[in-house]
Amino acid sequence: MTRFLSPEWMAAFNEALVDLAIAPPGPDAGLAVRDGRFSMGQVVTGGPDGDVRATLRVVDGRVTMTDGEASDAAVTIRLTWADAVSMAAGELAPADAIAAGRVRVRGDLSVLAEAQAVLGAVQGQLQALRDVTEY
Repeated sequence: MTRFLSPEWMAAFNEALVDLAIAPPGPDAGLAVRDGRFSMGQVVTGGPDGDVRATLRVVDGRVTMTDGEASDAAVTIRLTWADAVSMAAGELAPADAIAAGRVRVRGDLSVLAEAQAVLGAVQGQLQALRDVTEY
């Protein structure tokens, strides 16, 4: 088992998506993501090993996650460990968490929307990772 959002889990996330290329956003995408390149920071508070910072990047159709919050992230979300786990398990919709004030957002909301669309599109490739994830 691999702990959710640990460096090992992020490496497994990247490995699960290494051969996947996603299509660039459509013409209605916001300016910040129209070229198909963007990054989203994530700060998850109150985890078993303390707070976790990560960055989700999409570059040239490739999706990766790295440990640490990038200074160039176009948007950053902040949420609790419990809410991050609920979202990862599909028990809490990101839009519902944001509407309820359970996720704080700083930055370009169009990037957040595109990041959520990308994560939704790759869920099938992440099933094996979910099966071996310890929350």
